[in-house]
Amino acid sequence: MPMQSYHNTGRLCRLIVRQDRIRIPVWLISLSVLSFMVAMAFTDLYPTGQARQTIAETMRNPAMTAMVGKGYGLDDYTNGAMMAHQMLLLTAIPVGIMSILLVTRHTRADEEDGRIEMIRSLPAGHLANLNATISISFGTNALIALITGFGLYALGIESMDLEGSLMYGAALGATGIFFSAITALFAQLTESARGTIGYSITVLLLSYLIRAIGDVGNEALSWFSPLGWVLGSEVYVNNYWWPIILTIGAAIILVVISLYLNSIRDLEAGFIPAKPGRKYASSFLKSPLGLALRLQRTGLIAWAVGMFILGASYGSVLGDLESFFAENEMMAELLTPVEGYSLTEQFLTMLMSIISMICTIPPLMAMLKLKGEEKKNHTEHLLSRAVSRTRLMGSYFIISVIGGFFMITLAAIGLWTVGNSVMNEGIAFGTLYRAAMVYLPAMWIMIGIAVLFIGIAPRLSVLTWLYLTYSILVVYLGGMLQFPEWMGKLTPFGHIPKLPIEDMDFMKVSILTIIAIVLLAVGFIGYNKRDIQG
Repeated sequence: MPMQSYHNTGRLCRLIVRQDRIRIPVWLISLSVLSFMVAMAFTDLYPTGQARQTIAETMRNPAMTAMVGKGYGLDDYTNGAMMAHQMLLLTAIPVGIMSILLVTRHTRADEEDGRIEMIRSLPAGHLANLNATISISFGTNALIALITGFGLYALGIESMDLEGSLMYGAALGATGIFFSAITALFAQLTESARGTIGYSITVLLLSYLIRAIGDVGNEALSWFSPLGWVLGSEVYVNNYWWPIILTIGAAIILVVISLYLNSIRDLEAGFIPAKPGRKYASSFLKSPLGLALRLQRTGLIAWAVGMFILGASYGSVLGDLESFFAENEMMAELLTPVEGYSLTEQFLTMLMSIISMICTIPPLMAMLKLKGEEKKNHTEHLLSRAVSRTRLMGSYFIISVIGGFFMITLAAIGLWTVGNSVMNEGIAFGTLYRAAMVYLPAMWIMIGIAVLFIGIAPRLSVLTWLYLTYSILVVYLGGMLQFPEWMGKLTPFGHIPKLPIEDMDFMKVSILTIIAIVLLAVGFIGYNKRDIQG
């Protein structure tokens, strides 16, 4: 491809940096600070070798292996080995999501909104925008690698040497680079930003699932997952650089393919053809609810499949838990059995809290889609007709609430179906389903917060995602990092009774539901009163 095709790539890079001058630093600071905080917390929680070996024994069970990856150096569980084992994968996933969103925003989303056509009308090369987007995304991930690597080394923690720290950062950066390349490829294949994000997130979820199954059962299967590649570097233990090089090499190949496809396709076209659809719209499609559902149908279906797979992946390791708990003396000391309940049922309470928070992501996306449509000036057209603002917002709210219900239901069904198939004594579906459904009020509060921001301050709606991220951190990592109890109480998920181990607390659940209703009411009132943004 001639060099003229990349003309003014540098200027477009500066434009992208200008547009994301807040987003990129927020991602960089959040991910790096999280890594530093956890590394320092581990040294305080497990100051001696004996304490680290105790937690190492708890990490050998199949459920933890499926969740965080196969442990390396468990026989000599140093601070570095612990950090890499417990946090590398959990940090790599947000890095992948960041890369997917960044590349989609400046490729297929800009193309849908007509900005690429405007850029091409100026003295810019045919491939300049895609090349600039990939360059910025790769550069952002390189910064994550350097900041995290040198930052972890600067903490001066024993066993976290310079090479291991740089490899830890490189593993995160390589993950982001790979999923940047995957997204760039799907931006050429699909015809919409929704399709690009949907396919890219699907690859990320499948990578996690394949790695989880491989780490628990067939180790060779893990090498079919890019997440399995970066974990195969065995950071802080053996420090293998070749999996990192493999990941970046695969990304470069995908980038070359993406640039070639971009050079031969028409603007706003894709290589995966969209279905022509019906000649005449149905009565339902002509309604605000039908239109909102149609706009989000593909994404909701992808998330629904992903939630079922997520539940099934956790269910696949339940069969080995009971024997592990029974045979492991250290686990017997750490877990206090509750009379009448198996240790597996106790472990399910933690799984349900994690699953419920992940299941909150798609309903929030469905609700915040209304803000996105407003930003694109699409809602003005609807509101100029006989459609009230309450009806319009209510349509997205209905999709969000019903979608959230189905997401957590499918995750519970996947967990129960696969879990019971591998367990000698299965768990009753009613017991497991109640443990999942009790988290709905917490999900409603998160949706209510999204509605509140859309109705009063749409520019601040990003705070909804920050609050959900905080909830995941304090609920999932709070026990391990010994956060103060009040931090868990700042999120609605921290007030949900842990069924079936705890008794149902109707008072707490009722109060959470009332708070959700108040948030929704204020949001709807604000949306009816404020100006629509153009």
